[in-house]
Amino acid sequence: ATATDSNAAGASAQAAAPSMPSFADVAARVTPAVVNVMVSQGEPGSASPEEMPERPDGMSPQEFFHHFFRQPEAGGRHEVHGLGSGFLIDPSGYIVTNHHVIDGADEVTVTLQDGAKFQARVVGRDDKTDLALIKIDAGRPLPHVDLDGSGKARVGDWVLAVGNPFGLGGSVNAGIVSAQGRNIHSGPYDDYIQIDAPINRGNSGGPLFDAQGHVIGVNTAIYSPTGGNVGIGFAIPVDTVRTVVAALRASGHVERGWLGVQIQPVTDELAEALGLKEPSGVLVADVVAAGPASHLDIQPGDVIVSAGGQPIKDYRDLPKI
Repeated sequence: ATATDSNAAGASAQAAAPSMPSFADVAARVTPAVVNVMVSQGEPGSASPEEMPERPDGMSPQEFFHHFFRQPEAGGRHEVHGLGSGFLIDPSGYIVTNHHVIDGADEVTVTLQDGAKFQARVVGRDDKTDLALIKIDAGRPLPHVDLDGSGKARVGDWVLAVGNPFGLGGSVNAGIVSAQGRNIHSGPYDDYIQIDAPINRGNSGGPLFDAQGHVIGVNTAIYSPTGGNVGIGFAIPVDTVRTVVAALRASGHVERGWLGVQIQPVTDELAEALGLKEPSGVLVADVVAAGPASHLDIQPGDVIVSAGGQPIKDYRDLPKI
């Protein structure tokens, strides 16, 4: 090959090489809506951080309130400080964050990207999904993002996690969706998006965006044997966030239906014993006396395969519906 041919081949290969995406435009658009959340709580005689419980299977919230530093005050009283994240969802000052960020707080202070600080009031909270809604009154329209994402992020899609890691201030981290529908045993409605974007303490309550800048989740937990980022983070999907936040805004709490049955997963062995083609649906282990289901033709040993027209593939599907 001639030198000209080699140069042409090199230029062709260079032109064909994929370029890394830049999220600069998206970050510039969405970060003004992301806020820092500082909470304080005076508590006498509290346990040390090492004595606080962790979540099952080594899963602990990456923003567990009592893991933050404490400063002793006069009279042996301690002041607990916590730093988390949140994001504005409308110009009047409503902010989404995690329940565990503001749980037990005596005072919640919100810092905007421009440095302005405001005292926030708690509008509502839901510990079962670990979501909370707070509000500030800034006296002016505020930058915000909408909860109108499709919730259809696919495994392999690029994502941006924005928040306040270790209290450093607004930070943007990129990664991909690693998995969907993760159950980390933190509550009855676990359905997390797993991501590998680096998130750490202080990112709790911050938004997860897709590459177009749509909110697709709320960063909530990490798996971490070391206490720092190891590339396994979890976010609450935006479909759940939208539903819960609407209820919190309307009434300050979430009302849920009650079927009145105890259920268990349908394993391969149970499916074979029951003559099912595949291990799907949920097995009714018991019917609560005088509960709603007790008035219906539902008996222990039944398998519920759909509800409200939606198929039940996993036993977690029924409580969510």
